[in-house]
Amino acid sequence: MKLGISIKLDVSKLDKARFFKGAKGLYCDLTTFVDTDVTNQYGDNGIITQATTKEERNNKVQLPICGNVKIFYTADSDQQQQAPAGPDVGDGDNIF
Repeated sequence: MKLGISIKLDVSKLDKARFFKGAKGLYCDLTTFVDTDVTNQYGDNGIITQATTKEERNNKVQLPICGNVKIFYTADSDQQQQAPAGPDVGDGDNIF
């Protein structure tokens, strides 16, 4: 099954101390939980949080929800849903 998923992320909720330098840029590990069978009152199918370490998961650390996901397309569907328009974020330069 193929899914089209729209992501809305509140970057002000990201813990910048968890960002890390990679070979091609600055990265942030995120985790999303998606339920294809459930849609909340806002039309969302899931949430996004920053990823936790194995130790944090063992200690039941929960990070704040920093975004939502919405399924707008499934390959099994005869009717595609329109993707929501997101804010114009420009070319991505100078985001901090």
